Amino acid sequence: MNALQGKHIVLGLSGGVACYKVAELARLLVKAGASAQVVMTEAACQFITPVTMQALTGRPVYSSQWDAREGNNMAHINLSREADAILIAPCSADFIARLVQGRADELLSLLCLARPMDRVPLLLAPAMNREMWAHPATQRNLAQVAQDGARVLGVGSGEQACGETGDGRMLEPAEIFEELYQFFSPKPLVGQRVLITAGPTFEAIDPVRGITNLSSGKMGFAIARAARAAGAEVTLVAGPVHLATPRGVRRIDVRSARDMQAAVQAEVDRASVFIATAAVADWRPASSAGQKIKKDGSGQVPQMAFVENPDILAGVAQSERARSGQLYCVGFAAESEDLITHASAKRRRKGVPLLVGNIGPATFGQDDNALVLFDEHGWRELPRASKNALAQQLVAELAQLLQARQSA
Repeated sequence: MNALQGKHIVLGLSGGVACYKVAELARLLVKAGASAQVVMTEAACQFITPVTMQALTGRPVYSSQWDAREGNNMAHINLSREADAILIAPCSADFIARLVQGRADELLSLLCLARPMDRVPLLLAPAMNREMWAHPATQRNLAQVAQDGARVLGVGSGEQACGETGDGRMLEPAEIFEELYQFFSPKPLVGQRVLITAGPTFEAIDPVRGITNLSSGKMGFAIARAARAAGAEVTLVAGPVHLATPRGVRRIDVRSARDMQAAVQAEVDRASVFIATAAVADWRPASSAGQKIKKDGSGQVPQMAFVENPDILAGVAQSERARSGQLYCVGFAAESEDLITHASAKRRRKGVPLLVGNIGPATFGQDDNALVLFDEHGWRELPRASKNALAQQLVAELAQLLQARQSA
């Protein structure tokens, strides 16, 4: 289900110090099962060598429109016709201007001009100094290339090679890769607004201690990424985790179960799907000490009383929107034993149409998992795979369930 598997990407490099980042991008593309055909301008060859890019992609690099390797001496035609997409990274201010003007005096701009616009998309990852980025001429050119059909991926902000700080940095390789992944992914969730909870919660005992669990949030973040790639508008409510936000996903960070409940309540009325992957603490201390609880040497252990935390999933599943079918709820259950019995009972108790179960805590923090889906018809297993692959399968299942519900 890898959206980039088998895709042929023409990876164009124009002049800029950000060329060094493209080595990692090429590696990511090849690792994902795509082929990357590198085409470099003369200026790009001043920043990274064709030898490096050939070693990473396993394909000869092109830099001249007069390349004799092409039997018909038409590299600009052959390369553009073979591509599933053309990606220019880095795309300099000069190269953007060339595209606007329809220049065709070197191979990369020539093949962009020659590409079949109806079936070979052109994606641009700009990279330049902050003043160049902000210049009216650059902004006019960006607007024009977008109007002409190119997809401009945007830029990052931060420290630049020149020593200045601001907008204009090329996106990081992983961000560009994610843009490509989302671009090629099927879009069965277009029009859906998906609200997802992920990670653990933390219930404070005192300012430095608390009750939490081993959930890493990886499964929830993978689902957020897959749902966004499938075309949904995604909001992710995340407990305390150390994970990068999936590109295009809106993230709300929370700490405790009550924080998570408040965030969900504030967002759920806009959602059409609620996916509760978070491992929410069932209980919390009845009170939290204002200062660190100190040992006094007496051997006495502090006595703590606990109160039950709100059941976020059950509360949403019992809401009027969920009961009327306007909101589709998906729950998660991590069990340490007898998954089928406990997860089946949990689905009925929570009142959700779909519940996803797995055996923990062995899977917590790992990059792979195996899932079991429970619904009114029984249960079925998604065999062990990476959490990203499982997330894609789950999102595909969800899209089918939503379509069936709309058709009923």
